[in-house]
Amino acid sequence: MKVILLENISKIGAIGDVINVKRGFARNFLISNKKALYASKENIKHVEKKKDELSKKDLEKKKIAKQIYEKLNNKIFEVKKLVTENKDLYGSIKPTEISKLIQKKEGQDIKPSSIQPLKEIKSVGAFKVRVNLHSEVQAEINIKVIPEENIK
Repeated sequence: MKVILLENISKIGAIGDVINVKRGFARNFLISNKKALYASKENIKHVEKKKDELSKKDLEKKKIAKQIYEKLNNKIFEVKKLVTENKDLYGSIKPTEISKLIQKKEGQDIKPSSIQPLKEIKSVGAFKVRVNLHSEVQAEINIKVIPEENIK
């Protein structure tokens, strides 16, 4: 299915590109999230006219992403968790929890879908986590998991 992009999307294309993608990806992600339109003649003409405006919006988003990058990159966030005898966590630390931690400590609202742990966080230690702020801006934060002392 041919669609025309309304945003820069990493590994897919830039604003105004007409690309061929699978039907489900187009309907369920690109079009439903207003990242693309069906590539009809009218839509292509419409996007060509609005391309400068869309580029300005994208630059603004990139500028905001860079500001967040400056605040977050290489920061260390500590998480206290209950652990087993062999230093494993009960469960794991998910992107939703990391998002809430960043919101609480830094006041930055980051979607859990843009948080990617480089490996699953299931034990005590330090872990690197990539945060996709924009298609061209990625920050890397460190999550330090420390055991929570049992209160008796």
